[in-house]
Amino acid sequence: MVGIGVPIWVQCGDTGNPCRCKVVGPTVGFLAFAAAAVVEWPVGALIYCFRHMKGRKIMAHPATVVYPSVTNAIPI
Repeated sequence: MVGIGVPIWVQCGDTGNPCRCKVVGPTVGFLAFAAAAVVEWPVGALIYCFRHMKGRKIMAHPATVVYPSVTNAIPI
């Protein structure tokens, strides 16, 4: 029997909770990152053709803002 695995991201060494590991936050953070990247990377690539720095900021937004804010918002 072959099972379909669900990707789970774990962050250990975190001081935000007693067990020092986070599972839910990084997993939901990655899903939010992926959803934002699907929208923002094509838009950023199009804008990059005309305004390089603005396009780079748009394409970096999922990694620099979305993922850390969602991951840190969920302490588990």
